[in-house]
Amino acid sequence: MLLLLCWWLHKYIKRRREAKLKQNFFKRNGGFLLQQRLTSIEDNHVEKGKLFALTVLDRATDHFNKNRILGQGGQGAVYKGMLIDGTIIAVKKSKVIDARQVEQFVNEIFILSEINHRNVVKLLGFCLESEVPLLVYEFVPNGTLYRHLHDANEEFPVSWEMRLRIANEVATAVSYLHSDAAMPIYHRDIKSTNILLDEKYQAKVADFGASKLVPIDQTHLTTKVRGTFGYLDPEYYQTSQFTDKSDVYSFGVVLAELLTGERPISQLTAEDDRNLASYFIISIQENRLFDVLDKEVLDHGENEEIIAVSNLAKRCLQLHGRYRPTMKQVVTELERVRSLRNPMVARQNEEEINRIRTGSICVSSVIPMPMQLEAQVELTSVQEDQSLLSPR
Repeated sequence: MLLLLCWWLHKYIKRRREAKLKQNFFKRNGGFLLQQRLTSIEDNHVEKGKLFALTVLDRATDHFNKNRILGQGGQGAVYKGMLIDGTIIAVKKSKVIDARQVEQFVNEIFILSEINHRNVVKLLGFCLESEVPLLVYEFVPNGTLYRHLHDANEEFPVSWEMRLRIANEVATAVSYLHSDAAMPIYHRDIKSTNILLDEKYQAKVADFGASKLVPIDQTHLTTKVRGTFGYLDPEYYQTSQFTDKSDVYSFGVVLAELLTGERPISQLTAEDDRNLASYFIISIQENRLFDVLDKEVLDHGENEEIIAVSNLAKRCLQLHGRYRPTMKQVVTELERVRSLRNPMVARQNEEEINRIRTGSICVSSVIPMPMQLEAQVELTSVQEDQSLLSPR
């Protein structure tokens, strides 16, 4: 009886210690801050995610086996896992974090709890009782757009038609974040490594750790400069003021990647050409656009489509944000370009397209028209762009 009592007491104390430790981790990982923010969501229909037990995720990832790592970054690693019911998941495990990273982690949960869009990666839940916080996402099987564009060992070529569709899907997702979410959301780190491709090679925007919710009456957000070199809006870098047009600039770099197949910062021959954005714009200005395009684009793209998308990318990459189009206007133009190739595309998702086009300018069905920008001088320069782009 004494031995049984000692064994029971040992088990009880161990459970109490584990519970206390989990509670401390929950507090340190921002659990109470997250509860406050989630309870502040007024809309009852918002899915607030599922709280996973650490033991469940540990078993799903084979104790976070290195062989399960899907990718690694500055913030941590992503592991592939499988739940008991057979659901495949992706578990984002942060590195040892400080107070600032806790706020970023909580921010990502809160942002994703506000989002419901087919082209945004879905948050399934999170775990706060581990030493470092864990996020559980839907598994997106076909990796990143960056890998498919730039990996020399990648055997699956990204066709021109697929590039147009992916660009449109990403633009639609970002337009949703800017205009149709409960509160405007700035992603702040749009890049090809944050664009995932599912089993049907449809795009899903991921990694909202750096994102910000912006009050409707707030036109810009002053903060420390954050982002990825090569995609970073130069105006934001100079002023520390991030706007929706900063996301537009980053998207313009992705468009240039899709057109040229080059990395945002590449080992090109000339030192000045290392930055893809400037390299792409200079190529247009020097009337040699078709010399820098990817072979897949050259072989299967129509001149009219290429010129229209290139002009769109150039407008997105304007140094001054006021001259860039909005993401709604970007979506409208990409839909128009896709409809040139396949008239059926114009009829797909009609309700969503009509919503996106509400309040935007009319676009010609034959010749690319300049976006309705704030400065008249930009309208003139855009019209002149057509003469700068010579066909093959």
